[in-house]
Amino acid sequence: MSRKDLHKTFKINQSAKPIYQVNIMDLRLTPEQNALREDIRAFVDDVIIPQASYNEQNEIFPTEILNELGKRGYMGVIIPEKYGGMGADNVCYQIVCEETSRGCGSTGITVAAHNTLGTQQIYLMGTEEQKQRWVPDLASGRKIGSWGLTEPMAGSDAGGLQTTAVKDGDEWVINGSKVFITSGTEADIFTVMAITEKGVGPKGITAFVVERGNPGYRDGTKENKLGLRSSATSELVFENCRVPDENRIGGLGKGFIGAMKILDSGRIGIGAMALGIAQAAFDASLEYAKTRKQFGKPIGKNQAIGFMIANMAMEIDAARLLLRRAAWNKDNKLPFTKEAAMAKLYASEIGTKVCSNAIQIHGGHGYTNRFPVERFYRDVKLCEIGEGTSEVQRIVISRQLGL
Repeated sequence: MSRKDLHKTFKINQSAKPIYQVNIMDLRLTPEQNALREDIRAFVDDVIIPQASYNEQNEIFPTEILNELGKRGYMGVIIPEKYGGMGADNVCYQIVCEETSRGCGSTGITVAAHNTLGTQQIYLMGTEEQKQRWVPDLASGRKIGSWGLTEPMAGSDAGGLQTTAVKDGDEWVINGSKVFITSGTEADIFTVMAITEKGVGPKGITAFVVERGNPGYRDGTKENKLGLRSSATSELVFENCRVPDENRIGGLGKGFIGAMKILDSGRIGIGAMALGIAQAAFDASLEYAKTRKQFGKPIGKNQAIGFMIANMAMEIDAARLLLRRAAWNKDNKLPFTKEAAMAKLYASEIGTKVCSNAIQIHGGHGYTNRFPVERFYRDVKLCEIGEGTSEVQRIVISRQLGL
């Protein structure tokens, strides 16, 4: 075929509508985003990292660190200034979650869960009065927020709740329990999902705010976990817990819809958490490979180690790009459910792989707590489970693809 014929074959009809719209994503950080990254990175290096190992070994909840993060605006990154937040975008939120997790996974998951799960459902679905009542304290970090969805018999099947809320005059009486709740024993404000109409599945689930000290609420068992040991994970127990109707968030039966929206956003945070831990493991491995000598040369000069580190760098960058796309889509009001699920899935699985390789690179030293990579490995595994397991992410992605 001649060049002329080839040109005719592929000539574009300028009047035709495009088959699809290409969204041009600018991956460069803005000056504001760069300034935020430098600020949170310095805080992590100076304050969080020096305390991380001690807090983890002694299961100390990082209250003072969270207070300082709150003063800097990092406990309300995407909440508008009107409600006491920073008023930043989701790319900034991704950066904050990544950097705090680079310093300490327990701090990272607390910050991530508070910003999305603990605050967002109230902000997105609450009335103006409810926002003014609760959001400023949450966004400023003066109070810690938590979120109750998972139950003993309702994990991945989030629609199978058994906690109930029964109307009694102007109040609701809540009975049941929640499990694996981040910041459960430390939080002040809980957004809780409960069944208000039986027999209709997820359409019968409604959200309520329960405050610490509310009669009928008590802390349940605090979990003894593999990792993230300075993050407080516990049961929430409701025994004839009475809350006024004014504590109901959104319409009757709208709690599950709200919860699914919050999980989409939360997956960006958990993916960024995995990315931050992976980055910390990579940084430690690179330094170790340069300084540890065997057979007369640094171990990084051996192809087996050098290639392993090269793969770690590549996979971390790929995860960061997927997360940046999900956050950028959300900021630009584009669909991001599939993108967030992909980013969370890839970042969490790569995070586990990178941290495993980090221990291998460190050899016997990596298996001891003299080096931080064993903590990274224990901490990162949660990212393949929380905010929906890897298996659930693949379900979300396949359904978004029309299967």
